[in-house]
Amino acid sequence: MNIIIINGPNLNLLGKREPSIYGNQSFEDYLEILQKTYSEINISYYQSNVEGELINTIQEVGFISDGIVLNAGAYTHTSIAIADAISAIKCPVIEVHISNTHKREAFRHHSFLSSVCMGVILGFGTDSYRLAIEALIQAKKRTEE
Repeated sequence: MNIIIINGPNLNLLGKREPSIYGNQSFEDYLEILQKTYSEINISYYQSNVEGELINTIQEVGFISDGIVLNAGAYTHTSIAIADAISAIKCPVIEVHISNTHKREAFRHHSFLSSVCMGVILGFGTDSYRLAIEALIQAKKRTEE
């Protein structure tokens, strides 16, 4: 099974950026834990602060991966183009957020991506990524039955 985690803007600053919201662990450190926990799965990672690069990556991997775990950061609330890219691909996408966006500023309450994703997981810190991987594993098992 091949899963890619795609992180959007400012998520390269995890561990440094607003630790009261996002924690003090870098994503690279957390990724190592995920890769060890799910050693039978190829978990790759991509991060960009640029909307077009995120779209290019979604298009590149969306026909060859078994699933995408996507934290589009602030683009969640602004990008119809990322939503269109998700709609255009074949593999399932799970939208994740580290914080509970509904407990934050009002502009974060709406997602342009949720309606085109398999599901949404938010508010569980970086564990949201693990929960998304579990959901993709279960979805693949259901399709194989």
